[in-house]
Amino acid sequence: MIYFELLWRFFRIGFFTVGGGYAMLPLMQHEIEINQWITQQEFVDIIAIAEMTPGPVAINAATFIGYRVAGVLGSVVATSAIVLPSLLIILLLSRVLEKYRDHLLTRSIFAGIRPVVAGLILSAAWFIAVTVIFPQGLATLTLASIDYASVIIAVLVFLLVSRYKIDPIKIIIGAGLLGLVIF
Repeated sequence: MIYFELLWRFFRIGFFTVGGGYAMLPLMQHEIEINQWITQQEFVDIIAIAEMTPGPVAINAATFIGYRVAGVLGSVVATSAIVLPSLLIILLLSRVLEKYRDHLLTRSIFAGIRPVVAGLILSAAWFIAVTVIFPQGLATLTLASIDYASVIIAVLVFLLVSRYKIDPIKIIIGAGLLGLVIF
């Protein structure tokens, strides 16, 4: 049954991901590919919508994917399943981590996990960038297959956020309006 499948898949994503919402995206991508729930373009669109709506991007994405796959109940199942592991783990570990947070073993574990989180986030960023910049895929890579408008917008947004510290919400709204004109 699809609800149990959503529950299991999103529980696993929530359980095995450390580092927050963006670190979950490669695991979500893997699950949607092997289950053929949605296309890669739909996944990128869902991420864009999830980024624009209030709340963590991975939880919002799980909600949208669950809805797309199995309606309202599917969105409730996927959202609950992705949150449940964190809730249970935090409840179990909060006292232990508070007591041993300065312990060498604890610091060593987190030192090992941090680069993995960075790699997962870079993987998600790479997937999104390739899908947006090369909408026809890398198999048909030519200069004509590059979406130059998306490249310009992406570089401009990167500069506005990283260099000029412009509020990302204003940029998202502006990019949406610009997209209406360009695309």
